[in-house]
Amino acid sequence: MNRVILMGRLTRDPEIRYSQNDQSMAIARYTLAVDRRGRRDANDSQQTADFISCTAFRQQAEFAEKYLRKGMKIAITGRIQTGSYTNREGQKVYTTDVIVDDHEFCESKNASSAGSGSYSGGFAPASDNRPSPDNAVSDGFMNIPDGIDEELPWN
Repeated sequence: MNRVILMGRLTRDPEIRYSQNDQSMAIARYTLAVDRRGRRDANDSQQTADFISCTAFRQQAEFAEKYLRKGMKIAITGRIQTGSYTNREGQKVYTTDVIVDDHEFCESKNASSAGSGSYSGGFAPASDNRPSPDNAVSDGFMNIPDGIDEELPWN
Protein backbone atom coordinates (compact mmCIF):
# COMPACT_ATOMS: atom_id res chain seq x y z
CA MET A 1 0.00 0.00 0.00
CA ASN A 2 1.37 3.42 -0.96
CA ARG A 3 -0.28 6.01 1.34
CA VAL A 4 1.27 9.16 2.84
CA ILE A 5 -0.07 11.57 5.46
CA LEU A 6 2.03 14.66 6.17
CA MET A 7 1.60 17.84 8.20
CA GLY A 8 3.86 20.83 7.73
CA ARG A 9 4.27 24.38 6.51
CA LEU A 10 4.56 25.56 2.94
CA THR A 11 8.03 26.94 2.23
CA ARG A 12 6.72 29.12 -0.61
CA ASP A 13 3.53 29.89 -2.51
CA PRO A 14 2.50 26.99 -4.78
CA GLU A 15 3.78 27.17 -8.36
CA ILE A 16 0.84 26.66 -10.73
CA ARG A 17 1.04 25.59 -14.37
CA TYR A 18 -1.48 24.33 -16.89
CA SER A 19 -0.87 21.44 -19.27
CA GLN A 20 -0.75 22.33 -22.97
CA ASN A 21 -3.00 19.62 -24.39
CA ASP A 22 -6.63 19.60 -25.60
CA GLN A 23 -8.02 19.48 -22.07
CA SER A 24 -5.91 21.89 -20.03
CA MET A 25 -5.14 20.54 -16.54
CA ALA A 26 -3.92 22.53 -13.52
CA ILE A 27 -0.69 21.31 -11.89
CA ALA A 28 0.52 22.75 -8.57
CA ARG A 29 3.98 22.16 -7.12
CA TYR A 30 5.13 23.19 -3.67
CA THR A 31 7.45 22.13 -0.87
CA LEU A 32 6.21 21.16 2.57
CA ALA A 33 8.56 21.55 5.57
CA VAL A 34 7.72 18.66 7.92
CA ASP A 35 9.24 18.73 11.41
CA ARG A 36 11.16 15.69 12.55
CA ARG A 37 10.31 14.23 15.90
CA GLY A 38 13.06 14.05 18.46
CA ARG A 39 15.28 16.18 20.59
CA ARG A 40 16.11 19.70 19.50
CA ASP A 41 19.11 21.21 21.23
CA ALA A 42 20.24 24.79 20.76
CA ASN A 43 23.73 23.44 20.01
CA ASP A 44 22.45 20.87 17.52
CA SER A 45 23.20 22.14 14.01
CA GLN A 46 21.45 19.23 12.27
CA GLN A 47 18.39 19.83 10.14
CA THR A 48 15.14 19.44 12.15
CA ALA A 49 12.74 19.32 9.21
CA ASP A 50 12.40 17.39 5.98
CA PHE A 51 11.48 19.32 2.85
CA ILE A 52 9.03 17.23 0.85
CA SER A 53 8.22 18.00 -2.81
CA CYS A 54 4.48 17.82 -3.44
CA THR A 55 2.48 17.83 -6.68
CA ALA A 56 -1.28 18.28 -6.99
CA PHE A 57 -3.39 17.90 -10.13
CA ARG A 58 -6.78 19.17 -11.35
CA GLN A 59 -9.15 20.33 -8.55
CA GLN A 60 -6.51 19.90 -5.85
CA ALA A 61 -4.13 22.11 -7.86
CA GLU A 62 -6.84 24.75 -8.29
CA PHE A 63 -7.50 24.60 -4.53
CA ALA A 64 -3.77 25.11 -3.86
CA GLU A 65 -3.68 28.08 -6.23
CA LYS A 66 -6.67 29.73 -4.59
CA TYR A 67 -6.09 29.07 -0.87
CA LEU A 68 -2.53 27.97 -0.05
CA ARG A 69 0.21 30.48 0.78
CA LYS A 70 3.76 30.43 2.12
CA GLY A 71 3.91 29.69 5.85
CA MET A 72 0.49 28.01 6.11
CA LYS A 73 0.27 24.82 8.12
CA ILE A 74 -1.57 22.12 6.19
CA ALA A 75 -2.06 18.37 6.23
CA ILE A 76 -1.99 16.38 3.02
CA THR A 77 -2.74 12.83 2.04
CA GLY A 78 -1.44 11.19 -1.08
CA ARG A 79 1.05 8.70 -2.44
CA ILE A 80 4.79 8.62 -3.07
CA GLN A 81 5.93 8.60 -6.68
CA THR A 82 9.54 8.11 -7.73
CA GLY A 83 11.10 8.89 -11.06
CA SER A 84 14.34 9.72 -12.81
CA TYR A 85 15.72 11.77 -15.67
CA THR A 86 19.09 12.53 -17.26
CA ASN A 87 20.28 16.11 -16.77
CA ARG A 88 22.27 18.21 -19.27
CA GLU A 89 25.57 16.88 -17.94
CA GLY A 90 24.43 13.32 -18.69
CA GLN A 91 23.99 12.39 -15.02
CA LYS A 92 20.97 10.37 -13.92
CA VAL A 93 18.87 12.27 -11.33
CA TYR A 94 16.37 10.44 -9.12
CA THR A 95 13.23 12.17 -7.82
CA THR A 96 10.71 11.48 -5.07
CA ASP A 97 7.42 13.42 -4.88
CA VAL A 98 4.17 13.14 -2.99
CA ILE A 99 1.19 13.16 -5.36
CA VAL A 100 -1.49 14.98 -3.34
CA ASP A 101 -5.00 13.55 -3.09
CA ASP A 102 -6.31 15.94 -0.42
CA HIS A 103 -5.37 19.14 1.47
CA GLU A 104 -6.63 20.25 4.89
CA PHE A 105 -6.01 23.42 6.87
CA CYS A 106 -4.34 22.78 10.25
CA GLU A 107 -4.75 26.17 11.87
CA SER A 108 -6.95 29.21 11.67
CA LYS A 109 -6.26 32.18 9.45
CA ASN A 110 -5.31 34.28 12.48
CA ALA A 111 -2.89 31.67 13.85
CA SER A 112 -1.27 31.27 10.45
CA SER A 113 -0.85 35.00 9.87
CA ALA A 114 0.47 35.55 13.40
CA GLY A 115 3.07 32.82 12.94
CA SER A 116 4.51 33.81 9.59
CA GLY A 117 2.99 37.13 8.57
CA SER A 118 2.60 35.94 4.99
CA TYR A 119 -0.82 34.33 4.82
CA SER A 120 -3.38 36.45 3.03
CA GLY A 121 -6.28 34.16 2.13
CA GLY A 122 -8.68 31.68 3.65
CA PHE A 123 -11.76 31.67 5.75
CA ALA A 124 -12.83 33.89 8.63
CA PRO A 125 -14.19 32.15 11.72
CA ALA A 126 -17.96 32.24 12.15
CA SER A 127 -19.38 34.65 14.69
CA ASP A 128 -19.69 33.13 18.12
CA ASN A 129 -22.97 33.51 20.04
CA ARG A 130 -21.99 31.35 23.01
CA PRO A 131 -22.21 32.69 26.55
CA SER A 132 -19.09 34.40 27.80
CA PRO A 133 -16.82 32.69 30.39
CA ASP A 134 -17.69 35.33 33.00
CA ASN A 135 -21.09 33.58 33.26
CA ALA A 136 -19.34 30.50 34.67
CA VAL A 137 -20.33 29.28 38.12
CA SER A 138 -17.84 28.10 40.71
CA ASP A 139 -17.87 24.49 39.45
CA GLY A 140 -16.33 25.64 36.14
CA PHE A 141 -19.46 25.13 34.03
CA MET A 142 -21.30 27.97 32.33
CA ASN A 143 -24.93 28.78 32.99
CA ILE A 144 -27.18 28.11 30.00
CA PRO A 145 -29.20 31.23 29.20
CA ASP A 146 -33.00 31.07 29.20
CA GLY A 147 -34.74 30.54 25.85
CA ILE A 148 -31.95 28.49 24.26
CA ASP A 149 -33.68 25.11 24.77
CA GLU A 150 -34.69 24.74 21.09
CA GLU A 151 -31.06 25.14 19.97
CA LEU A 152 -29.66 22.33 22.16
CA PRO A 153 -28.94 19.19 20.10
CA TRP A 154 -30.13 16.69 22.72
CA ASN A 155 -33.67 18.11 23.03
